[in-house]
Amino acid sequence: MNFWLYCLGLAAMLAVATATWIVSVLKRDVSIVDGVWAPMFVFAAVVYATGTDHSTGRTAFILALVALWAVRLSGYIIWRNWGEPEDRRYRDIRQKYEPRFALKSLGIIFWFQAGLAWIISMPLWQTLTVPVEVGAFDVLAVTAWTVGMTLESIADWQLARFKANPDNQGKVMDHGLWRYTRHPNYFGECLIWWGFYLFAVPTGAWWTIAGPLLLTYLLLKFSGVTLMEQTIIERRPAYREYIAHTNAFLPGPPKQTMEGSI
Repeated sequence: MNFWLYCLGLAAMLAVATATWIVSVLKRDVSIVDGVWAPMFVFAAVVYATGTDHSTGRTAFILALVALWAVRLSGYIIWRNWGEPEDRRYRDIRQKYEPRFALKSLGIIFWFQAGLAWIISMPLWQTLTVPVEVGAFDVLAVTAWTVGMTLESIADWQLARFKANPDNQGKVMDHGLWRYTRHPNYFGECLIWWGFYLFAVPTGAWWTIAGPLLLTYLLLKFSGVTLMEQTIIERRPAYREYIAHTNAFLPGPPKQTMEGSI
């Protein structure tokens, strides 16, 4: 199963994480780790693909999908955070782990995220190293990836436009895709990675489901919905009403209130 390639993928991710950590120490801002989350997958995917003798047109196509996803997501995050102070989530972690947070952050933030990314990349490892013929699962995979990429891109664009309007200061984004789910961007991200998993199924690597399952858990219960909404409720009391009539993750029609309106 070319497990050594999988280990080399981890090495590549750790190298990217470590280099970014050095920059974060100089900048005193660990938020920059968010901008290299997606590129870590690109480095690992290239290792998986170039370390095997079975590269095909399918391999190149899937690598292109990984690169497209990474460029868009990383570009958006870097643009969003450019010129901003360290994210409040990381400021809280910094305060919790002082003194010597700069050194500790290498393990608890940068290497930790590289380890998570390595597990999530498991379907890519098998997809890019085990040659198979193009089939029905590839059609399903491309469909899931395309829908997910579209939803995530539109959701990020809608939210960016909303935040750019000074009149929306302190308000809750509740229109567009955000009318049907409180986190359309996270839902789109999940679809993308379940799409990558579908590419791996024809290789017989059904067990790589651990990757998208971990990502889904992280977005729902760890660093995504749960953590994000704790801080939003504190800053925007109106968000409680938004929670009452809008699905957290899966898109669906707005819920009716007791009076029959939303």
